[in-house]
Amino acid sequence: MSDSNPLILLVDDDLFTAELTGMVLEMSGYGVLIAEGGFDALEKLAAAPAIAMVISDMNMPFMDGLELFAEIRQQGLAQPFVLLTGDDAEPLKAAHPELDAVITKDEHLQDALPELLASLL
Repeated sequence: MSDSNPLILLVDDDLFTAELTGMVLEMSGYGVLIAEGGFDALEKLAAAPAIAMVISDMNMPFMDGLELFAEIRQQGLAQPFVLLTGDDAEPLKAAHPELDAVITKDEHLQDALPELLASLL
């Protein structure tokens, strides 16, 4: 990864899903750091100030994606935050307009996610 490639923190309790999503991001030119859940994500954010964006799964044990977002903002961090959900994204977008984006994990994710990131970074 060169210095010009933004580093994305990808948060998911399902490592297989995180690795697949990470491959999509890497093929689009992004650097990827994977965190297995919210607490791991907070540790990685503290250790890697170069992280340009956080992409998090919604449904995770111990700390869901919305709780992670709230904790990141409470710590004063302002990286763009994208929430991934297996459910319909629209109700989450409407209920949480403070999120930079909410996207559904479906067959269109491979194309939609890189396009979204290009608009946010």
